[in-house]
Amino acid sequence: MAQVKRAWCVALCLLWVVGLAVGAVAPGEYRVKAVFLFNFAQFVDWPADAFTDAAQPFVIGVLGKDPFGPELDAVVRGEKVSQRPLVVERYYNIADLHSCNILYIARSEMGHLPQILAALKGRSILTVSDADGDDQTGVMIRLVNRSNRVGLQIDVGAAKAGHLTISSKLLRPAEIVGSPEG
Repeated sequence: MAQVKRAWCVALCLLWVVGLAVGAVAPGEYRVKAVFLFNFAQFVDWPADAFTDAAQPFVIGVLGKDPFGPELDAVVRGEKVSQRPLVVERYYNIADLHSCNILYIARSEMGHLPQILAALKGRSILTVSDADGDDQTGVMIRLVNRSNRVGLQIDVGAAKAGHLTISSKLLRPAEIVGSPEG
């Protein structure tokens, strides 16, 4: 079941990235972005000290006003990352965040981005956003809508500063931004 779900999620991602045939019905934007978040867990390596014990779940967090609704929960339901159960948590401010591996920073929080990134400094948390605007320095992965496709902008330096290693499979189709040194 999990393999079928994973194959469907990968196919959905590829369909969105490659583009849709004229007249085809597009899957919901945030369903596709939820699949991206799930797949990031497969293509990023976290240091061993990112987890306190072997039973700790892998957490995808959403900070701020949640645009996913039930989509993100549906995508990760029953899934595992490196034998860890995958869970979704929602946070209304950065102080609520305790243990998280991927943090989607909602558009509603962009006014607080410098404070959020300062609070996360040195922690191995993959930061992701899809907010408009160019001043998102320090966000590790940015989901960018371009002509009915989701593109990736990856700040390798920010990921390196968080002690995260991003697979070349994820880097190849991405636009690399920021300083590679972090």
